[in-house]
Amino acid sequence: MARTSTEGKVPFKGHSTWYRRTGKCEPGKYPLLLLHGGPGACHNYLESMEDIADFGREVIFYDQLGCGNSTIPSNPDLWSAKLFEEEIDVMRKALGLEKVHILGQSWGGMLLMQYAISRPKGIISMVVASSPASMDLWLSEANRLIDWLPPEMAGALKKADASGDYTSPDYKAAYAEYYRRHVCNLDPYPDFVSASFDNMGEPYYVMQGNSEFVVTGKLKGWDVTGDLHKITIPTLLTSGVMDEATPLIVKTIYDRIPDCEWALIMGTHLVHVEQRDEYNRIVEEFLSRKEKELS
Repeated sequence: MARTSTEGKVPFKGHSTWYRRTGKCEPGKYPLLLLHGGPGACHNYLESMEDIADFGREVIFYDQLGCGNSTIPSNPDLWSAKLFEEEIDVMRKALGLEKVHILGQSWGGMLLMQYAISRPKGIISMVVASSPASMDLWLSEANRLIDWLPPEMAGALKKADASGDYTSPDYKAAYAEYYRRHVCNLDPYPDFVSASFDNMGEPYYVMQGNSEFVVTGKLKGWDVTGDLHKITIPTLLTSGVMDEATPLIVKTIYDRIPDCEWALIMGTHLVHVEQRDEYNRIVEEFLSRKEKELS
């Protein structure tokens, strides 16, 4: 069956947030809203999950303000985790998502956990995909993974972070190897993945900084670990065996969200792309099971 999609924009903070809706929900099913990473990476690298529409479920993407097809204002003061949390509610109201499933990947999962702690209504279930609950733990694990690289590569990454110079060939080679091991092991990247990697928006540099391994922006010290027990939404955690969201990072969440589940899949940070069919099947099975528990 051919998929049908509609696109539009929702007013937000004097700007506009772009969205795309694909597919239609069969009776008893509810839409899946996707929160992309970055911040500022845009939705494209999640497009493999649009296949979930083939299970008879509407799948909804949007580009968070400041990236992709949404308005891209240059305003460092604007970007914050609270802003993007507010954007979720704006999108839900505008798109009529009173009852919905939400999946957040990487930064999107961080945002989703922060959102869920406030116990919003109407969330049937949520999927936190390859996300940390603590930036300090994320950085600690990233630096542990760096130490598994060849010494000259580990040294190049650390030298760049110390100097702020990310232009050297040695740094670029080391960064590419880290990405191959822990972020995406496909070569070449699918076009829809490159579209996100090559077009990071201003929110990334304001909230994260210039490096994956040192947070100098507004997310420095971000940590919701102590509040995870407040989440009452049925939760599935997903991650890759070689993911930069390491098993330690995910287990920290698994131990704290009541009655959550965890699917550990062979792959890296973009395991949803690398193991496309298996990943979408796991997510759909979880969503369908939680819907049946409603009846």
